[in-house]
Amino acid sequence: MAAPITMLILCTSFLSLSLLSTAFTSRDYADALDKSILFFEGQRSGPLPSNQRLKWRGNSGLSDGASYHVDLVGGYYDAGDNVKFGLPMAFTTTMLAWSVIEFGGSMHSQIGNAKTALRWATDYLLKAATATPDSLYVQVGDPNMDHKCWERPEDMDTPRNVYKVSAQNPGSDVAAETAAALAAASIVFKDSDPSYSAKLLQTAKNVFDFADKYRGSYSDSLNSVVCPFYCSYSGYQDELLWGASWMHRATQDSSYLSYIQSNGHTMGSDNDDFSFSWDDKRAGTKVLLSKDFLEKSTSEFQLYKSHSDNYICSLIPGSSGFQAQYTPGGLLYKASESNLQYVTTTTFLLLTYAKYLSTNGGVVTCGTSTVTAESLIAQAKKQVDYILGDNPAKMSYMVGFGERYPQHVHHRGSSVPSIKAHPDRINCNNGFQYLYANSPNPNVLAGAVIGGPDSKDNFADDRNNYQQSEPATYINAPFVGALAFFSGKA
Repeated sequence: MAAPITMLILCTSFLSLSLLSTAFTSRDYADALDKSILFFEGQRSGPLPSNQRLKWRGNSGLSDGASYHVDLVGGYYDAGDNVKFGLPMAFTTTMLAWSVIEFGGSMHSQIGNAKTALRWATDYLLKAATATPDSLYVQVGDPNMDHKCWERPEDMDTPRNVYKVSAQNPGSDVAAETAAALAAASIVFKDSDPSYSAKLLQTAKNVFDFADKYRGSYSDSLNSVVCPFYCSYSGYQDELLWGASWMHRATQDSSYLSYIQSNGHTMGSDNDDFSFSWDDKRAGTKVLLSKDFLEKSTSEFQLYKSHSDNYICSLIPGSSGFQAQYTPGGLLYKASESNLQYVTTTTFLLLTYAKYLSTNGGVVTCGTSTVTAESLIAQAKKQVDYILGDNPAKMSYMVGFGERYPQHVHHRGSSVPSIKAHPDRINCNNGFQYLYANSPNPNVLAGAVIGGPDSKDNFADDRNNYQQSEPATYINAPFVGALAFFSGKA
């Protein structure tokens, strides 16, 4: 039975390629790449530089941390509100860095903008990690108060409370993710800015040690401040293994290899996992560690290659182990809220694993059949093209890309008249008229990828429907890498 199954998978892949090959050109993907990075400028907190390209944004959060005698100015607002959440920001940073590490060679004129977007995050994370000994600042803003207002960040007058994890109130999940982010970024800046890279890596080591030494979930330490917004549902074990994996990649220090070997079995290495997100890092960790087995035949990582194969097999229709759900139009479907975050992370892992496989002549083993790197690329292309407009609704789910894209994005700064057009303050309650207005957002949040359609490919372009219409940094970050890959293909 092996041959027919293999042929089915290959035929499906080639059919997908032939159907989609004319949908978008490398120039289209390059345009989408440009916009996907530009989006991060719309999420900036702090004083904006003179070369800010999204001109409708202004300075905001200029005194963040001041009442606590720390400097926490900068960083990114996670989505459509004005809170700086540490866990999704750190994951966003890791994925931006990973995008540059794997696909920076295809970014061409956008590599500088990608590094700028990354550095805006790491500059903030460095502050958060070094302001107070044995502490990591993980959030600025009270989300419960922030969500009671609809106001642009420039007018923000909600409490800018500061929250941290410490030896007494641990947060191994957010701390290990922060370590992963700093370690991954240190690789990106190693050649272009060695001193900055060294600072990132040393801070990553310190933060990882802190995460490992004081174990516990930040959800337990901070409770309603982070839950249900970014509750660590998967616990902190997955982040410790993920963080150690990035420390190993960045340092090549054998101590991290030993850590992975000693702790992997209690941190999820034995379990298959079929989701990759700001909360659950297991699938990403396995793909990351499989590189060492494929390239160096590091026997300790053979297990991770096997589990990576299982993850990939779950996504490929016709393969043994297939279990993913797709919409009638072909979009991977995981959740009713912000589904595209899972699509972009999955797409990134497909392409990264395909790169690792093709570089080393490897294939995916699905039972008695095999799946080639080309098949993974074809599956990823289908997801990317769907997001960009090759779908039943003929709707691009990236704002500003294509002829038809969402006009009513759930985003305070984009939906309220800009400070340039309306200099007078628009206070907390007065902003809600813009949330409920039928008119399109006055400020185009170019490049934002939003939550996306439902399981039947239906999408309601409704600002109040945050499940479908809200953008987020962690949706875009892995998409940057995927778009770079396809923009580099002739």
